[in-house]
Amino acid sequence: MSRQSRPRPSPPPVPPPPPPRIGPRPLPLLLLTHLATLFGSLAVWPLWRSGSLSWKPHLAEQADLLKESLAAAGPEAPAGFETALAAEAVRRHAAFLNGIEAYRRHPYRRDLPPPPIVWSRGSTRLLDFRSEAEAIPAVPVLVIPSLVNRAYILDLTERRSLMRYFAARGLAPFLVDWDAPGPDEQGFTLTDYVLDRLEPMLDRVAELCGRAPVVVGYCMGGLLALPLAQRRPGSVAALVLLATPFDFVAGRSETAALVRALEPALGAMIDGAGCLPVDLLQALFAGLDPGLAARKFTAFAHTKPRSARAREFVALEDWANDGVPLVAAVARECLFEWYGANAPARGEWRIDGRPVLPEEVRVPTLAIVPGRDRIVPPDSALPLAQRIPHARLSVVAGGHVGLLTGPRARSDVLGPLVRWIRRRYP
Repeated sequence: MSRQSRPRPSPPPVPPPPPPRIGPRPLPLLLLTHLATLFGSLAVWPLWRSGSLSWKPHLAEQADLLKESLAAAGPEAPAGFETALAAEAVRRHAAFLNGIEAYRRHPYRRDLPPPPIVWSRGSTRLLDFRSEAEAIPAVPVLVIPSLVNRAYILDLTERRSLMRYFAARGLAPFLVDWDAPGPDEQGFTLTDYVLDRLEPMLDRVAELCGRAPVVVGYCMGGLLALPLAQRRPGSVAALVLLATPFDFVAGRSETAALVRALEPALGAMIDGAGCLPVDLLQALFAGLDPGLAARKFTAFAHTKPRSARAREFVALEDWANDGVPLVAAVARECLFEWYGANAPARGEWRIDGRPVLPEEVRVPTLAIVPGRDRIVPPDSALPLAQRIPHARLSVVAGGHVGLLTGPRARSDVLGPLVRWIRRRYP
C-alpha cells in the first residue's frame, strides 16, 4: 500500500516591492541646471581665449595665471585644455547621475510605529507621542511644523526624532500633522489654520494634560505659533521658535524684488491650479543653492550603502521630496505678503484682522537660530527674537534641517531646549 504524500505548504506570499522613488525633485530642473553649469564652461571658453570675457575681481588673478600656464605649454595646449574640460564635465555629470541612482535604489524605507491620533479635523491630525511609562504629570509640549513639508521631519528616525527625544525625557509631546490639504482646506487662509486648527488643538492638549502646553514652532510653524501666543497668552505656557523666519528682506532684498516682479505670472498660475504645486515649491528651494543637489548626490555615490550615514541621507532626502502643496490663498500670503511685501516685519501681517506683533508676546520665549541656515538666514530670524520682550536668543552651529537631525543636534539644541523648558515649567 503506498503512502499518500502530504501536500507541501504554500510558500509565504512575497511582499510587493516598495514604490519607486520619485526624487530628487524636480529632477528635470536639477539635471538641466547641472548640465548648464558644466557645459557653460565650454561655451565661454572661446570668449576667454579672445580676451572678451570679463572676470570678477576675486577670480581675475586665477584666470590670468591659467592663461599664462597655457601659453607656456605651447601651441597644442588650448586644444588639449578644451578636450580635458569637456571630459571633466562629462565625468562630473556621470558622478551626479550615479549618486541619484544609488539613492533611488537604496533599500531603506521609513517604518516607525504611528503614534495615536487624539484630535483631527479635515486633513489635520494631532499625534500623541507621550510615553506610557509616565509616573507623574509631564510637561505638555505642542509642536507645530511648517505647512509645506511633512511633519515627520520631527520624527524622522528612531535616533533622529525631536518628538521621541522629548518623550524619553519626561515631556508630553504632541505633534501637529497638517498632511496634504484636502477638500476642507481648499479655501483656507493662514487665519483659518490658526483659528480652526491650532487653537482647538491647543485646547485639546490642555484638556488631556490638565495644564497649558509649551508651544514649539519650527520654521513656518514658528510664525503660526506667534499669533497663538499673542492671542492666547493664558493658554500658552512658553514659546519656542526654531529657525523661524520673520524679516523676509534682510540680506535678501533682491528676492523680494524678484517675487514682486513675478507676482502677476505666479499669481495667475496659483489661481489656475488652485494651489502652489510641490514641484514649484521644490524649484524655489533649489534656487537658493543651485549647486547643492550635485554636491550632495555626488558625495552620496561614494557612501557605503549599508552605513548609518547612507540610511540617514536617504531618510532625509525621502522627507525633502515628500512635500505638500500650499492652497491658493495661503500661497499668496506666503509668497506675496511675506516674501514680496515683508508684511510680518512691517507689522502688516494679520490673523483674524489683528496685526501679528512680536512686541505683544508676553510668555517666556526661546528663539534658536541656526548660524548656517540657507532656508531661513540668521538675518531673517534674529529680528523676531529681538522684538519679543525678554526673549532668550540662542545662535547655534548647523543649518535649517541639521538643527534637528545633525550629529550635534542632541548636545547643542535638544538637550539645552529640554532644560530650558524644565526651568520655565517645573
